[in-house]
Amino acid sequence: MSQPIDSSMIDPIALARDLIRRPSVTPDDAGVLGVLEAALTPLGFVCHRLRFEADGTPPVENLYARLGTGTPHFCFAGHTDVVPPGDVSKWRHDPFAGVIDNGVLFGRGAADMKSAVAAFAAATTMHLRTGKTKGSISLLITGDEEGPAINGTIKMLAWLKARGERIDHCIVGEPTSGASVGDMLKIGRRGSMNVRLKALGIQGHVAYPQNALNPVPILAALVERLSSLVLDTGTDEFEPSNLSFTSFDVGNKTTNVIPGEAHGAFNIRFNDRHTPESLQRTIEKAASDVSATRGGAFQFTYDVSGVAFVTKPGAFTDLLSGAIARVTGGAPQFSTGGGTSDARFIKDHCPVVELGLCGGTMHKTDECVPVADIERLTQIYASVLSAYFAGPAL
Repeated sequence: MSQPIDSSMIDPIALARDLIRRPSVTPDDAGVLGVLEAALTPLGFVCHRLRFEADGTPPVENLYARLGTGTPHFCFAGHTDVVPPGDVSKWRHDPFAGVIDNGVLFGRGAADMKSAVAAFAAATTMHLRTGKTKGSISLLITGDEEGPAINGTIKMLAWLKARGERIDHCIVGEPTSGASVGDMLKIGRRGSMNVRLKALGIQGHVAYPQNALNPVPILAALVERLSSLVLDTGTDEFEPSNLSFTSFDVGNKTTNVIPGEAHGAFNIRFNDRHTPESLQRTIEKAASDVSATRGGAFQFTYDVSGVAFVTKPGAFTDLLSGAIARVTGGAPQFSTGGGTSDARFIKDHCPVVELGLCGGTMHKTDECVPVADIERLTQIYASVLSAYFAGPAL
């Protein structure tokens, strides 16, 4: 079971507070990676500050820090960028002050996920006190997870590959726990695809509808057809896929004109029974059927932010479950629920799971986490490192 944090090591609470005090709203670094680098360098980590940018997007600061050069190579991945705090006057405490009130740490990023990043570093110091690590430990930290995710993890991984560096296993520290820290491991995620569509009709006078083709009922028919689709009933690892409309808009402020087009948008969260290509075929078949009966035409644009993936239960997940049980006394539940994360990029390079704090307050006003939970997560990460480097390579 858990033991008190040794005060001679990195204090995860103090480091989490220092990170929160840097208002690193995407894409601004605000000095947050410098705080982390200053904590890691004395431990022997070799740190690389990686700045990436792309046309039309602001530059993003990222940090890759590695301790050791050998194998196996275990990576902690996460982000130090945060979402905006919203109306600061509605917060109990300044969202960037890192206030501890009655044993609870408040601040933007407390849950998602600066506290987990602090736990990465503190757990490494706990592990190093047990002896020399035979392989490597790294932190892959981006400033672009809450934003477009263009200039962060995906480019850092390409940079590592170009250098010939390989990660063997990875934990992403997203807030994935449910009722208590360590009660859930995210072993995969559903894919996500955003679709925008335009229904094309013929503009005309409302008094002469025979001379027009109203796209509004045409779009409504497609909305009804797509919304009623049963994409699947789930799999052993995944809950059912779902299609949810998020917008239906005409933008017509003129009361006596039938518009020439209408617009809609929807998102599909899909499991591994589908690919973006198969879903596109399903969508366009439904649209073709509607056009055949009602006339008009449709145009679509697709934006895939991730495909479904799963790290199959096996030696790696067994090791993690055992490490968690040694700290909490209970085995975690495996899950693939929730939204997307940067694990969707890492899964192309190595087995990856997500393990972090409870996420009930993430992105909310008064985002917060009990300091005891940060300490517990630190102990879990240290237990993982101990088990990972103690046994034969997975």
